[in-house]
This record gives sequence, C-alpha cells and structure tokens, in this order.
Amino acid sequence: MKYITLLFIVFIAVSCENAKDLKPSEGSWRATLDLGNDNTLPFLMEYHADNTITIFNAEEEIQVNEVTLKGDSIIIKMPVYEGVLKGVFTEKSIKGDFIKPSLKRIIPFSMEHNNTERFNTSKSPKADIAGNWEAVFSPDNEADRYIAKGIFKQRGKKVNGTFRTTTGDYRYLEGVVEGDSLKLSTFDGAHAFLFKAAIQDSIIKGVFYSGNHWEEPFTAKRNESYELPSAGSLTHLKESYDRFAFNFPDTDGNNVSLLDERFKNKVVVVQIMGTWCPNCLDETKFYTQYFNEHKNDNLEFVALAFEYAPSKEKAFKAINRLKEKVGVPYPILLAQYGSSDKKEAQEKLPMLNHVLSYPTSIFIDKNGKVRKIHTGFNGPATGLEYTKFVAEFDQFIKQLQAEKISAADKI
Repeated sequence: MKYITLLFIVFIAVSCENAKDLKPSEGSWRATLDLGNDNTLPFLMEYHADNTITIFNAEEEIQVNEVTLKGDSIIIKMPVYEGVLKGVFTEKSIKGDFIKPSLKRIIPFSMEHNNTERFNTSKSPKADIAGNWEAVFSPDNEADRYIAKGIFKQRGKKVNGTFRTTTGDYRYLEGVVEGDSLKLSTFDGAHAFLFKAAIQDSIIKGVFYSGNHWEEPFTAKRNESYELPSAGSLTHLKESYDRFAFNFPDTDGNNVSLLDERFKNKVVVVQIMGTWCPNCLDETKFYTQYFNEHKNDNLEFVALAFEYAPSKEKAFKAINRLKEKVGVPYPILLAQYGSSDKKEAQEKLPMLNHVLSYPTSIFIDKNGKVRKIHTGFNGPATGLEYTKFVAEFDQFIKQLQAEKISAADKI
C-alpha cells in the first residue's frame, strides 16, 4: 500500500512539473482573427524561448514582452495598447479571443505553429499593383465618404504598402495578389485591418474590414501623380481666436497650460492624440526622439490625450503605460476620458474649426502665435512620405527657433 501511495505521489509531482514546463513551441506561428461571414484576418508571429513574441506586418516588427502562462492558459498583452489576446494553448495551437475591454469588443482567434504563409494561395498573380492609387472609401455614402492614396510595392505575388488618408495612414499592410484578387491585412494590437478586393485593368474594387465591428466599400484607380490635400490646410483657428489655449491635468494631477513658465518664449508643439491610436504612437516615437536630440534648443512638446478609457484612473494608467514603454520625456495631459469622439474633443478646444484627426499638431512660435496646424501623420509605413515629413518638420522647427521674440512678449 505504501508503495502504491509513493507511486501516486511521484506521478502527481511529475504531472505538475510537466504542466509547469508546458508552453507554446518556439518558432513561426500563423494567427487568424475570425471577423465573421467567412472573413479571416491573418498575421504572422514568432514565439521565443523567453516567452516573448514578435509580430510581423511587412517591415514592422512588434515586440511583445508581456506573455503570461498559467496551466494551459495564455495571456498576450500588447505593448502600449489595452488590446489583449486570451486563450488556451497546446504546444502547436492557441485558441481564444482578442479583447479590447474599454470598447467591449471581442474577436475569436486561432493560431497554429510552423505556418509561415500569411495568406494561403493557389493561383499565380494576374496583376501588378505596384505604384500609386487614387482611392475613395464609402464612395456612395456622402456622410462616410473620404479619399485616400494607395502606395504599394509588389514582388511576385507578395504585396506591401499602405493607404494614406487626410487623417493618417493605415499602417503596414501586407498581403498577396492571387489571380485577379487582392488581400491585405495588418494587426498591431489596436488595429485589425483586412482588405479584400478584385483587380480589373487599372481599377481596384473591394471591402475594408476593421475588426468585426466595421466594414465599408472602397474603389481605387491607378494614378501615379495623385496627391492628397496638404495636411496644413485642413484644420485652423476660428476667426474669433488669435491664440491656442488649454488647461488640463498631467499624470501628477497638476494642471498645465500654455501660460506656464516652461513654455514662455519657446517654440511649442502641441500634440492632440490618444494612447489607443497607432498613428499617434508613430508620431509620439518621432517627437520623443526629436525632443531628446534638441533638449537645449528652446523647444517644448506637450500632448493632449483624448481617451476612450471609461474612468480617469484607467485613462491615466494608459497614459503612464505609453510614457513608460516609449520613454516620452514631455508631459501628456488628460484632456478627455470616456470617449474619443472628435466632436466632444472640439468642444474642449473651441478655438479650432474642428478636430478632424488623431493625431493633430499645433505649431506655436516664441510669441505664442499659432503658425501651422498639421492634421494627421504620415508614419514610417508611408516610406518616402515619412522621410519628407521628417525633413520638413526639422526645417520648420529651426525656422521658428531662429525668429526673434517680439518686444511686447519679452520678459
């Protein structure tokens, strides 16, 4: 009897140890989000020995360092954003839900090990979409209609690129041309985008899916010379205002305004953003780098965060998470929580004709005057557009810094 009891104890100990050591296999994985109606959004990732993950979207690599294993349960928390993947795993598979708690959105997902094809194909491409495209989303709905510029590269069946809009870009899109069909996707923990379209001659017609909560048609025609309206022409001060102003709390609970001493007689860039916004993250990374490289040049940045987190505490938690992950050296103020609605944001900033985009940047000179308002952000996924923006940004900041302070505004 004692021998049987001893064997039972050893069996339990070994079983517990095996359960403790169980984890997803290292190497390549393919994930698919189930958007419903036979639409699946694929993305690729790699699981590492130290229980970290790298997610791939074209040239983008997202490092995920918060992976929790407990028994056969796994929680993958995305960096910066609140999006989280929760599931049950074996060595070769993971199944569960992608959850965005504040928005109460849930998308089922599954993952399989050792699959390196983002989109499975059976046909050779019949078209090459490399180049520029003049696009319209929701073309038949005046309320939702907006224009965009498609920028794509193609090598064989593989395609990558993005759509630029007047309010920002659609991040790093990656996919394939199969026969006369186009499929593109991206997943970054905030956005889950899928594009499916048919290609005929120099026309693309398809549907854009944002998660399982939004879909809209789009059309595009090849146009190598097409350009969007200038980002500096879309947002402006109303005629009855000659200054930009705000007064919002920082993460320490102190109210901050442009009248504070730290901003006096300096060039100031005010960033309207949200921690949930990938384009804002791209811009924040750039501003962080630029600020760190120009700390002694009479330049200040300050961000106004419009958060959909349901409480002030959760909104500040999201802001602190962004500051920590990116190393943001400038203040991020909480302008709004419970909603990221642009109409409500405009009420907080009544001097603007509208808040058209997250992000939007206001450039203020040493005399406190608004010199330019830049709507949206062309991130790294836009390639040459991003390079052009960086050069123009640096040139304009240096121009403002070289200007003298007027006698009336001197201390």
